[in-house]
Amino acid sequence: MTSNANQYTWAGRFSEPVSDLVKRYTASVDFDKRMWRQDIRGSLAHAKMLAKQGIISPQDFADIERGMAIVAQEIESGQLEWSIDLEDVHLNIEKRLTALVGDAGKRLHTGRSRNDQVATDIRLYLRDAIDDIQVLLKAFRSALVDLADKEAATPMPGFTHLQVAQPVTFGHHMLAYFEMFGRDSERFADCRKRVARLPLGAAALAGTTYPIDREFVARELGFEGVCENSLDAVSDRDFAIEFTAACSLLMMHISRLSEELVMWMSPRVGFIQIADRFCTGSSIMPQKKNPDVPELARGKTGRVYGQLMSLLTLMKSQPLAYNKDNQEDKEPLFDAVDTVTDTLRIFADMAGGITVRADNMKAALTQGFATATDLADYLVKKGLPFRDAHEAVGHAVKAAEAKGVDLPQLTLDEIRAFCPQVESDVFAVLTVEGSLASRNHIGGTAPEQVRAAVVRARQRLG
Repeated sequence: MTSNANQYTWAGRFSEPVSDLVKRYTASVDFDKRMWRQDIRGSLAHAKMLAKQGIISPQDFADIERGMAIVAQEIESGQLEWSIDLEDVHLNIEKRLTALVGDAGKRLHTGRSRNDQVATDIRLYLRDAIDDIQVLLKAFRSALVDLADKEAATPMPGFTHLQVAQPVTFGHHMLAYFEMFGRDSERFADCRKRVARLPLGAAALAGTTYPIDREFVARELGFEGVCENSLDAVSDRDFAIEFTAACSLLMMHISRLSEELVMWMSPRVGFIQIADRFCTGSSIMPQKKNPDVPELARGKTGRVYGQLMSLLTLMKSQPLAYNKDNQEDKEPLFDAVDTVTDTLRIFADMAGGITVRADNMKAALTQGFATATDLADYLVKKGLPFRDAHEAVGHAVKAAEAKGVDLPQLTLDEIRAFCPQVESDVFAVLTVEGSLASRNHIGGTAPEQVRAAVVRARQRLG
């Protein structure tokens, strides 16, 4: 039993060693070791507070600092051997620290539990992840703005129900996604405020008898405050669920864009080309150029949704306070972080590799009577009630459809048969350019407004 006691920090209570199967089942070091930087950062802030409060000596703190510097170097260089026997990242680091500095390493855990330690590490890790995601989101949004600026006056069909609706510009379309991803950025920023609350000091669940200074540790770690209730501090994973929900919304927007990119790249549509480096070929059909990146992003969206469901299910039946179930929070969380960061990184690059096929977009506007609403608006301005104008234009569309032409190809007399108020100036209204230019207000698709929106977007990006 002596060797077992030496191996586990908690082994004094037990009369037999843990089986190898249980070791493998309960260990988390294989995946939570990615939090080693956060674990060391949190431990150093905790040790500094313990020394400030006179709970450990200045020499102990100096030894801990020195030892942690060595541990960090060993991990960076790949020298540290992670042990499944030590369960997790926290005990692996503490064990190595103690081997380096002796009793000072054993005193580090004074006034804390692994419960509040791991909760702190996860929050530190997520805060860092959010900051990284925000940088990537900004780069992606900037790429969308560049594309919108370049194609501010490029007409394309706007769709509802996947039917041609009205003319818009490709730049206007890209700015719609800029707005979506802007809301994602706001959500991550808001989530970060709740992530940056310090659980350390809650100990196992009830706080600690030592005279600790939690606010000091919060300032050291750059947190915005402390968790106010010790029970909630160690058992709360709302912040992780909220983060994964924000990731899910972001991936939903990615998936919507991906669906359009795949559709637009199809030869049957032919609105865009995606750079070759984001596509693959077929093992059997030599002509194929497959948009694998957006297709895979659609699939990965479901993966992130699944991680959100995992975390919600994980927490739904847990009584207060900490339970071992919470070890299962990390893999879904880490996978969501990895998926979102990789996706944003590649999409920012891919946006710059999109080539617009403007002729195909303009040709598509000759199908579906895209300027029918403009004709109805024209009649209203001539004094006709909108419902009557709507009906008259419907008859005109039916006549054009029977003739196999678009509305602008009808003669003035043919249009007047349904709309007597029409004059020769109607043909300026029925052009794509006229339709676009007429929507000249904030949020409208007029090229002038798209360019103004691009300027505002660049200002928002900073």
